[in-house]
Amino acid sequence: MVDNHEAALDLTFQALADRTRRDILKRLATGDMSISRLAETYDMSLEAVSKHVRVLEKAGLVSATKEGRVYRCSMRFETLAVASEQISFYMQFWSGQLEGLDRYVQGVMESQQQKSQRKKSHD
Repeated sequence: MVDNHEAALDLTFQALADRTRRDILKRLATGDMSISRLAETYDMSLEAVSKHVRVLEKAGLVSATKEGRVYRCSMRFETLAVASEQISFYMQFWSGQLEGLDRYVQGVMESQQQKSQRKKSHD
């Protein structure tokens, strides 16, 4: 069984998997915007941009509120913070793995240099 936290992370990463949605978030990071203003940048219909916004909203990355006939979108930074924590966990893991690999490669190179120096001194 998947807990709510994991399900929320799944929705976040699924939403972030799309280039257009990542671009929408970049634009919203500078300030709130209407869906029609967001749509001006893309070669797609207003409805297509609205669908992208709904995916972001379902993932908790964006909130959209209706002001009269206009839907205004704003970014929800706290959801990105949770995703960032998850990514940081994996970065620490890979950093440790890469440091170990670096030590191994350095040891192999030093060993090869020593063998090469011994061979030269015997020649």
